[in-house]
Amino acid sequence: MASVELRNVRKSYGAVNVIDGINLAVDEGEFLALVGPSGCGKSTILRMIAGLENISGGDICIGGTVVNDMTPRQRNVAMVFQSYALYPHMNVAKNMSFNLELSGKPKAEIAARVAEAARMLELEPLLDRKPSQLSGGQRQRVAMGRAVVRDPSVFLFDEPLSNLDAKLRVQMRGEIKALHRKVGTTSIYVTHDQVEAMTLANRVVVLNRGVIQQIGTPMELYRDPQNIFVAGFIGSPAMNFLDGTVVRHGGGLKVRSHSGVVFDFEPAQAACPDQPVRIGMRPEHLLLDGEGSALTGTVDYVEPTGGQTFVHLDIGGQPLTVVVSGAVDVPSDGSLTVTIPRHDVHVFDAESGERISGERLKSVA
Repeated sequence: MASVELRNVRKSYGAVNVIDGINLAVDEGEFLALVGPSGCGKSTILRMIAGLENISGGDICIGGTVVNDMTPRQRNVAMVFQSYALYPHMNVAKNMSFNLELSGKPKAEIAARVAEAARMLELEPLLDRKPSQLSGGQRQRVAMGRAVVRDPSVFLFDEPLSNLDAKLRVQMRGEIKALHRKVGTTSIYVTHDQVEAMTLANRVVVLNRGVIQQIGTPMELYRDPQNIFVAGFIGSPAMNFLDGTVVRHGGGLKVRSHSGVVFDFEPAQAACPDQPVRIGMRPEHLLLDGEGSALTGTVDYVEPTGGQTFVHLDIGGQPLTVVVSGAVDVPSDGSLTVTIPRHDVHVFDAESGERISGERLKSVA
């Protein structure tokens, strides 16, 4: 395994900057996820690390060595693609061994590596089959096995589960996590699915338009988002936002939502009265009953999923989603009152999008 470091790495296509000065350090043995919407540059970063894309500036280091001018093979990385990229005319065993044969490895070593990878990924019964005879999940395990046999310094995963159905994605997430536990190889995983990033990675990098928005553990991003983009991207369903204003209240600064609820305010940076803000509350923290301040809205629609019920409200023209545990009988029209919890409320500057609250707030009125 090896560490990976990007130092002021840039990528441009003509006058268009796709990646603008990324700095990122990945520790040996770490599982890091790059997450963001389509077009944010995450796959471009992965391909630059792999050597499949030239960089426009900066340095990429693997294991402390600058690899800017090295070929993909010289970098000793293995990439698992979204499209599997298996050879259709070769069976599973041959797909896994082919690159080792090209490298001139001894036959006995190749056989041992393929056998170990097949055992690890439960591919032993499938070694004689062609890709066309495999399910999507089996093909992705073969693609992972082909990467494992190379014994690389770094695994690179480029949205490997995007082509699988929901049930298979959950299963394969478990298999990828188990694989990392077994081999301990440094892994960088690209996805647009924040649930995948949160469940798989030790740390998550949130990207938007080629710029790192925040780096942290999954729970750091969930609990303490640094800006509106991270707050809205991390978490499912997405965080609710209500418009509000900084006000003087009881001798200090507080925040009042446009619906009239007032929150204690401990600004992490300069704030002033009449400053427009956005108040963030996660759907799973709102309650249909309980202590705290209340909001009353009109029910737009209800989504029962069995284990949870999603209730979508209109609060003075602003949408609000509430997640309720279990199957709850909620009228699909009329009004509904929800309780704002006395914790986990965030305040962001409406103009810059940056978080301006210090500790999470408490509703007081």
